[in-house]
Amino acid sequence: MRRIILVVLLFKVCLLYAQMKPNTNLPYNPMPPYLEKITTFGQRCDWSHDGKHLIFLEKTFGDVYEVEVETGILTPLTHHFFHEGFVRALYLANGDILLSGAKTFDATEPWKSRSPENAELWVLKRDLSGPPTPLGVFCKEGPTCSRKQMKIAWTVDDIYMADIVYKNGIPQLSEIDTLVKSENLPEPLNGWRLETQNFRPPFDNELIFNAHFPSVEYEAEVMGIDLQTGKIVNYSQREDRYDEPEGIFPDGKHILVESTRHHPKRGERTTWDYIDLYKLSLDGSAEMERLTFFNEGLKFKATNPVVSDDGRYMAFQYSIVGETTGIGHGILIWDFEKQKQYKKQQNEQ
Repeated sequence: MRRIILVVLLFKVCLLYAQMKPNTNLPYNPMPPYLEKITTFGQRCDWSHDGKHLIFLEKTFGDVYEVEVETGILTPLTHHFFHEGFVRALYLANGDILLSGAKTFDATEPWKSRSPENAELWVLKRDLSGPPTPLGVFCKEGPTCSRKQMKIAWTVDDIYMADIVYKNGIPQLSEIDTLVKSENLPEPLNGWRLETQNFRPPFDNELIFNAHFPSVEYEAEVMGIDLQTGKIVNYSQREDRYDEPEGIFPDGKHILVESTRHHPKRGERTTWDYIDLYKLSLDGSAEMERLTFFNEGLKFKATNPVVSDDGRYMAFQYSIVGETTGIGHGILIWDFEKQKQYKKQQNEQ
């Protein structure tokens, strides 16, 4: 009798665990021929300039890795020094790596290390010859790096821009400029919070950024500021929706957007949680094309996409609805050329 009771209890525990454990299986099953998962873990990736590697975070407040796209070989980039974990990693124009992370970490209050009061910017040399060098500034959410110049932008409350220069081989910031304040935004966005996103190629003469307003959950718009004239443009033009800019195409004509256009509400409230990936035109028309359908069924979401420098590939992650922003369960690569061929074949059948 005791054995039967024990078996029943064990079965119930296993059943409860199965219900509690998040299902991180890919929502595309089977995957289309233009989509490939290249890592089983990781989040917030960035393309190398030659398109042969992706840099990514192991997890929020974790180590930084680089994966070779062709082989899947992983190289840890932050194992050679002690640290408290990182929340961003981006390639600089010279191949060095811009990191964001705090000097201290408290597991009982982890998110303090992601706050603009604690997350600092650092430069890690490409040759991994030592620990990263602090740049002496703090950062809210993600910074952005020019793909062509040693120029970065970042946000605390306002958006700042500066050059990275090396003196005696040591990186430091030069020509720091306050670029955008929330009160600079046109109505009805005046006073909305800011987050930098991309220098717009091919000329880097505009900075694309996100303006968001946590009215209930979040509304967000895709914005741009001309670096010469200071003119600010709203590209998404739906202040009642969540449209957050992400990776930009190398010709500067389109940008990838995390958007809830297909399912903007959670009950009566605007939400950021039901996102999928869209392609937004930057010609002022606000035209959007949905690319991914991970959020069908409102269980998964595709997030944090970046475009390779040749424009052929999109790398991104997928998450579970309800998870904290930035969480990912592996890096996927979307081949736009193969997708075009696949669609053509499907139409011909």
